[in-house]
Amino acid sequence: MPALPLDEAGKYVAGAYLVFLALILIYVTIMAIRLDRLNKDLDELVELTEQDPGSQRPDARTPSTGDPRTGAAR
Repeated sequence: MPALPLDEAGKYVAGAYLVFLALILIYVTIMAIRLDRLNKDLDELVELTEQDPGSQRPDARTPSTGDPRTGAAR
């Protein structure tokens, strides 16, 4: 014999599904907000690098000695 009759247990099962769905929606909303912030920060960094390319050291991107593709010394 089950702990609850099946006609009463359905309400609890439906409630559990609704709570689970609400948690999933909250999680997706939080991730969307974080992704939006990350995209804004990335756009800002791209703008900063495109505005003043002369401020970077010439050797900051590739080493002056060695293979520029791998960075290994010769």
